[in-house]
Parts: sequence; C-alpha cells; structure tokens
Amino acid sequence: MPTGSFFRTNKVSVIVFAAAAAMTFAAAALLVDIAGKKREALSYPLKVVEVGKTEIDPVVWGKNFPFEYDAFVKTEIDYGETKYGGSKQFSRLDRYPALRRLYAGNAFSVDYNEERGHHYAAIDQANTKRVSVAQQPGACINCHAAEAPLMIEEMGWAAFNRTPYDSLKHRAKTGSSCSDCHDPETMALRITRPAFRIAMEAAGVDLKKATRQEMRAWVCAQCHVEYYFKGEDKILTLPWSRGRSIDSIAVHYDQYAFKDFVHKETLAPMIKIQHPEFELWSTGVHAKSGVSCADCHMPYIREGSVKISDHWVRSPLNNLEQSCQTCHRLTKEELNERVITIQDRTAALLRRTELAIVAAIDAIVAARAAGAGEDALQDAARLHRAAQMRWDFISSENSTGFHSPQEAARILAEAIDLARQAQLAAGKYEPGRDRERF
Repeated sequence: MPTGSFFRTNKVSVIVFAAAAAMTFAAAALLVDIAGKKREALSYPLKVVEVGKTEIDPVVWGKNFPFEYDAFVKTEIDYGETKYGGSKQFSRLDRYPALRRLYAGNAFSVDYNEERGHHYAAIDQANTKRVSVAQQPGACINCHAAEAPLMIEEMGWAAFNRTPYDSLKHRAKTGSSCSDCHDPETMALRITRPAFRIAMEAAGVDLKKATRQEMRAWVCAQCHVEYYFKGEDKILTLPWSRGRSIDSIAVHYDQYAFKDFVHKETLAPMIKIQHPEFELWSTGVHAKSGVSCADCHMPYIREGSVKISDHWVRSPLNNLEQSCQTCHRLTKEELNERVITIQDRTAALLRRTELAIVAAIDAIVAARAAGAGEDALQDAARLHRAAQMRWDFISSENSTGFHSPQEAARILAEAIDLARQAQLAAGKYEPGRDRERF
C-alpha cells in the first residue's frame, strides 16, 4: 500500500473513532442528565418540614414547595395594567363616572377600586372605605383571609357570618394562602369555603367525585362567584337555587324579594352583583371544552426537571406563551388582538348600557318630581332593578366579557332593553294617575 494511502486510511479511521467516541460521550452525558433530572423530579416536593393541619403561613409551605412559593410571592408584584384590568390599583369610579349614580345608596358609590394580586386580598379589604361606610359582617372575610376556615371551625358558620367585620378584622392578616386550596397532608386540591360546598351539594354535585381538572376550576370558584348575605345571621349564600345563569339568579333573588340596597334616586330595591367569574365562565367555550381556570391563570411551567402550576396568578395577557399558545397555534400578537377585540366590544356595550340605565334613572326621578308615587313607578323600578342586575353581572365580572363573549353580549343587550323599558314606563306618568299600573 502506498504511504499516502496508508496515512489517509489511518486519518479516516481516527476521524471515525473520534466521532464515535464523541457520540458515545454525548449519549452517556445525555443519559446521566436524564437520570439526574429523574432523580430531581422524584425528590420534589422537598421533605423539609411537616405542614400542620392548621398551618396557613405560605413561608412554611414554601420550604417543601420552593418553586410554587417563589411564583406565589410574585402576586405582590405590580406588573402594570392590561387594557381593562391588571395589577395596578385605580378607581373605577373615576374611570367610569356613571358608576357613582348607578350605585347610589350603596357603599360601592363611595369606594370601588380595581383589585390587585392575591397577596393584597386582606390588605385591600381592610383599607377600602366601604368597611367604614357600611357595617360589614364577618362573612366578608370569607374570601379575603386564609384565617377564615380556622375562624369558622372555632366559631361556627353562623356566628362567623353574623359577627361584625370590625370585631374580626384583627385576625384577618394573611390574605390568600396555600391552605385555601390544598390539603396539608396529601397536597390534593380541596374546598375550604362552606358556601361553595353547600351550593354545589344542593345542586346535586358530589365534590368527593370531582376530577383533578374540575378541582382546578372549583378551588377558584370558592371565591370568584356571586353571593349575598342571607337572613339575620348574614349567612354567605350563593344564589343558585334555580341555576347559575343571570336569569336564574334573578329569579332566585326575586323569589325572596331580596335586596342589597335601595337606590338613592329611584328607590328601587337593588342587587349588588359581586365578581361572578365562575358563573360566566361556565357558559363559555373554554369551560365546555374542559379548560379550567388554572389552565389559563396558573398554566403549567417547568422549573428544571419539575413540572408545576405557575402560582403567579395573573392575567393571561401577561403570559400568552404558556396560557394560550399551548392550545392555540397563533402568534402572541394574534392572540392578544383577539382578546382585546372581545374586551373592546364588551366595554362598548357596557358604556351603552350605563347610558341607558342613567336615562331610566333620570326618567324615574323626573316622574317622582312631577308627583308620581311608588305605585305609579312600581313597574319602572322593577325594570330598573332587572336592567342594572344584568349590567352589573358583566361589569363586576373580571374578564370584560372574555370568559363568555356571546353570553356577555346577550346579557348586556337585554339590560339595555330593560333600561329603555324602565325609561318608557316612567315617562308614562301623568298627574292624577298616580295609582294606575302601567
């Protein structure tokens, strides 16, 4: 064999050997890395401390769940405003001045701020002017403090609800915590708020048979629902005896002739709707497709080899990659535009509804000034109540219609119609026909 051929052959052999060695080394490194990540995943959560049955301090839970805790503490961060929400506190009354008249006679006409992250649940409640304007019951603490289940167990459900907020507020310090949603022994998702459990059981739902995916929505629904204080004990109750739609809720309230306040201008008995996210979401395409609250607001993420739910609960608009792109094969820009389009259309309908309800209020006030009594304005007041209840269902729901766009549009269209009917009913008043029903 010629010398040149010998060296070329040896050179090729060396290259092949080196490549094979490199591939072998890479494969071995990969196997070692995989094995290491498997060990890391199997060793998580950590077993640093025993979490007691009554432990509510997130710091303690965080010793075993550092990844979740590191995300959870970010709920204190002000990440700024989205177009219709976000984490920055602002006065809704200043941004939407019509609300002062719509809520006239209710504490929300005095102070109504955009909510912040879960870290501020107890802080913002303690600082709102509403607690001084109106004597609030202890029931208000139910969703604002991790101490609530402990107080309920100690005092009893009825006593906890009826005890004045001022007498209990010194104990409501923690805000949201791990214990609100997780069993300290098994870490399984759980229901800790009695009102939701009572309402679901009354609807024939066996919570013990809930799937994990259902629980990823239901633990949120413990608080993100419409509620009222029933009876002298001010029992926190969900108005679901006829169903969870606004139409069914309205029937429930009308059946009991319940009112949260009397409107200062029209004297109509009114309902103040509170954050019905669960109810509206239940009618939307995401709910019907099996998508839970956590899928969008606490999407799965990876910390090294560990897969967790992101406990930085926030607007999906600030995390479109994990919140939306796992299902929707669209760009971030396209997804953001879709959300904002829905919210812009809902916001426009909200403003038109507010104008219609204010016009109804003006008509009722004018009729009363002309001498109309309660009998003559009974229908107008009833229609005012019905219109505003529906407007408030969408206005107080914290997605600006996104959780169920078509249902939001339907409800607001009906609210506008009812408001204009109220305006017409008040306009029919003529002196001397005070007791005639219209």
